[in-house]
Amino acid sequence: MDKKILVLNGPNMNMLGIRQPEIYGKSTYEDLKTMISAEAEKLGVTVSFFQSNHEGALVDAIQQAYFDKIDGIIINPAAYTHTSVALLDAVKAVGIPTVEVHVSDPDTREEFRHVSYIRAACVGTIRGHGLAGYLEALRLLVERVDG
Repeated sequence: MDKKILVLNGPNMNMLGIRQPEIYGKSTYEDLKTMISAEAEKLGVTVSFFQSNHEGALVDAIQQAYFDKIDGIIINPAAYTHTSVALLDAVKAVGIPTVEVHVSDPDTREEFRHVSYIRAACVGTIRGHGLAGYLEALRLLVERVDG
C-alpha cells in the first residue's frame, strides 16, 4: 500500500528564494516541492503539498489529513511555531505522526524563536539543515510508518 505524506508550510514559505536568502537560501518554494517529490518517488510514497499564510487554513489541512487517511505530516509552521496553540491542538487531535521542520535553526536566532508550541505533538524536529531537512523528515516518517 502506498504511504501518503502531507507537507505543510506556514507563512512566508511561498517566498523562498526571495525572502532573506542569506537565511533561507535561493531555492524557491517550487524547487522545494520538486526536491521532495523526487525523494518521495525514490522512497515509494505519495506526497501532497499545502502552504498558507493563514493559521486556520493550516488547522483545516491538518484536520483534513485525518479524513484523507494521511500516514504522516511534515510541517514547517514558520512564524506560527512560536505562537500557535491551535496547530499544536490540531496535530494532537488527528494523531498522525508529524515531523517539525525548520530551514534555519530557530534556537540560534532571536530569543522569541526559541519556543516551539507544536514540538510537543511531533515525533521529531529537524532544524538548521536547509531544505534538505525536509528530505530527512520524509525519510524519518517513512521509517516510522513502515516500522
